[in-house]
Amino acid sequence: MKTFAALDFETANQHRSSVCSIGLVFVENGLVVDKYYELIKPLPNFYSYWNTKVHGLVFSDTEHAQQFSDLWVDISKRIKNMPLVAHNSMFDEGCLKEVLQAYQLPIHQNKFFCTYRKSKSMFPNLPNHKLPTVSKYLGFNLDSHHNALADAEACAHIAMRVF
Repeated sequence: MKTFAALDFETANQHRSSVCSIGLVFVENGLVVDKYYELIKPLPNFYSYWNTKVHGLVFSDTEHAQQFSDLWVDISKRIKNMPLVAHNSMFDEGCLKEVLQAYQLPIHQNKFFCTYRKSKSMFPNLPNHKLPTVSKYLGFNLDSHHNALADAEACAHIAMRVF
């Protein structure tokens, strides 16, 4: 697979619809051609201590951000029918489905691929298959883990090696 979009969401709380940031990295013919990052006003709009502890985002970071439904017009034009890749795609695909449902938007039809599951089968001897571990093993330095764009970049670099 040479053309795809790597996707990563961060959430504000336990609800998968509470996406508070999105990172997308667009790969065409095996080259990164574009990147996209936005903060998002989550739905429901509150932050749990545990989620903030993971990614560092708080209410004031997204207080004036756009809602996902407003951003989806641009995002859907960008991703078109491209395959989507995520590290632990069950989470990110679940977030996408739930936030689309929350805003009563049509569910996406893009095919999802998972670099987490693929890395587990390709590199069984790694101590774990977390994003920083796999990206480091494949020569990509993930400096800002749990920043949605940084995670999407790491995922894209993994995907270019394993798919």
